[in-house]
Amino acid sequence: QVQVVESGGGLVQAGGSLRLSCAASGSIFRIDAMAWSRQTPGKQRELVATITRDGRTRYFDSVKGRFTISRDSEKNMVYLQMKSLRPEDTAVYYCKQTQGFRDYWGQGTQVTVSS
Repeated sequence: QVQVVESGGGLVQAGGSLRLSCAASGSIFRIDAMAWSRQTPGKQRELVATITRDGRTRYFDSVKGRFTISRDSEKNMVYLQMKSLRPEDTAVYYCKQTQGFRDYWGQGTQVTVSS
């Protein structure tokens, strides 16, 4: 059984920073890719950032230059360093870790950015 847990969310002022962490435990032998997505109630979930096991990254346009995704595959960990946060970044952030064709999701962590 695989479990994924996010942490690090909270309330920050615009311009501030947060670092989100995601840990996977259970029967994961090797993670092929990791990702962060976010969702505001009533809107579609959007993909924020992805990283492969080889370290290749991609970002949603609005977070380029502000967010950095990183990984520690040996520990089944993925991180999202968020800087220069804006109110529009407010959302529930979800972590995904992928093995083969299977995706494992966490329950999400709330990020709220005040004006």
